[in-house]
Amino acid sequence: MTARAKILVCDGVAEEGVAGLREEFDVTMAGSYEPAALAEIIGDYDALIVRSQTKVDANVLAAGKKLRIVARAGVGVDNVDVAAATREGIVVVNSPDGNTIAAAEHTLAMMFSLVRHTPQADASMKTKKWEKKGMLGIEMFRKTLGVVGLGKIGSHVAKVCQAMGMQVIAFDPFMTPEVAAARGVQLADLDEVLAKADMITLHMPLTPETRHVIDPRRLALMKPSARLVNCARGGLIDEVALADALQNGRLAGAALDVFEQEPLGDSPLYELGGKIVMTPHLGASTAEAQLNVAIDVAEQVAAVLRGDTARSAVNIQGMGSEALQAVRPYLGLAERLGRLLGQIVSGGHKSIEITLGGELAGKSGQPLVLAVLKGFLEPSMGERVNYVNAPLVAHDRGITVKESKSDNAGAYSSLITATAVTTQETRVVAGTLIGQGEERIVLIDDYSVNTVPSPFLLLAPHQDQPGMVGILGTILGESNINIAGMQVGRLQARGQAVMVVNIDEPMSKELVDRLSKTPGFHEAKVVKL
Repeated sequence: MTARAKILVCDGVAEEGVAGLREEFDVTMAGSYEPAALAEIIGDYDALIVRSQTKVDANVLAAGKKLRIVARAGVGVDNVDVAAATREGIVVVNSPDGNTIAAAEHTLAMMFSLVRHTPQADASMKTKKWEKKGMLGIEMFRKTLGVVGLGKIGSHVAKVCQAMGMQVIAFDPFMTPEVAAARGVQLADLDEVLAKADMITLHMPLTPETRHVIDPRRLALMKPSARLVNCARGGLIDEVALADALQNGRLAGAALDVFEQEPLGDSPLYELGGKIVMTPHLGASTAEAQLNVAIDVAEQVAAVLRGDTARSAVNIQGMGSEALQAVRPYLGLAERLGRLLGQIVSGGHKSIEITLGGELAGKSGQPLVLAVLKGFLEPSMGERVNYVNAPLVAHDRGITVKESKSDNAGAYSSLITATAVTTQETRVVAGTLIGQGEERIVLIDDYSVNTVPSPFLLLAPHQDQPGMVGILGTILGESNINIAGMQVGRLQARGQAVMVVNIDEPMSKELVDRLSKTPGFHEAKVVKL
């Protein structure tokens, strides 16, 4: 008789959600573990379910000799070393949609609290006062809602607000105007959304590109009568700048459920009184949401233990399969090419085509297509996109995904080329492996280069003329940015060219803007790979 698989459930995951597993598997409910303690016992288990408290690091994963799946009952997987799990052949899953309604409804609750002064009125009544002065609110009917990020949560908020009679405009770089129009939403660039909206709600991931996306400049774009809501991720808003704008009347109000530091420590936000509504990260805190995520991951654990696939895996399943092993050396390169393309392209995305050339043309292309697509979507979607849901995310935003193959790889034995078409432009990147599997970016648009995809790349389009390298070096040197390598791609002498610079540290937006405005340079960008 085959022994029943064993599942360890930690961090207070809702027991009702995993109860169904007991019919088929041995389930142990436990509290939270430190990594060292978890590593001592994990070798007995086939599956692990956690929330956010237990850290599943590389040592835990290496000790899990029987471990086939780690499930995170929630959205983020920051507490799981996904790369180490992939190396060990362990599937990592999450529950990206289990708290969609909870987060959307909390956003709406924060909006109503903000415009009708509900928290202040409640606090006043509980001191036996009957205060109406200073409690004059506004209606949201016929106001303009600005939604920053039209994923599942942002789209649900938009739908409800449309039903209340609000006009909705939105910024989402990964949605085509046609798809947005079908939802009754007008797309605009971020600055236009912020300038036009009466109520602004953020629904985007926290990435290096989106950190402090609401900064002093963008706060200054908003109407003095506008109100800002963030139930998405702490760090999207420069909280010091927000406090200053509220204190000085440049913004009417704000409602925050998430903060740069949690729990919230010393902060100027405490001094704003009725100008701000704050809650302690309650977006997913409903009984239904906690049950939903538990049921979701329990179903995925059961599927994997039965030999089936999980619907929300954040890494590629079946790392031991023959087809995947054949292209495994190229997976990292493919994802980095997608990430590069996703950070340099502008406009509403229409299509992406992945072409496998040379020796890769004879191999299964699906893993590489998924890797490129995940990387391409990730700069805007962050942790919400993975190898499993990337095609669906693209489809929902009207992005066509194409795969093609070619025997021609130019001067290389194999070549991955990714081409993105948007409402504004077409951009192309390509890469290969050389020597002992060393990654190289070999094409950016029309420019041939030979660049190592280091963590930070500076792309500096410029006019090819004497002294340009020296100017760039001086600007970076003055800001203590170290150059690790440099390539110059050009089509002809003294024509248009691009410098691709490996830098050891990220550059500030101000420094990138300064370089872009330097005579001879234009549209410089820093990408994180």
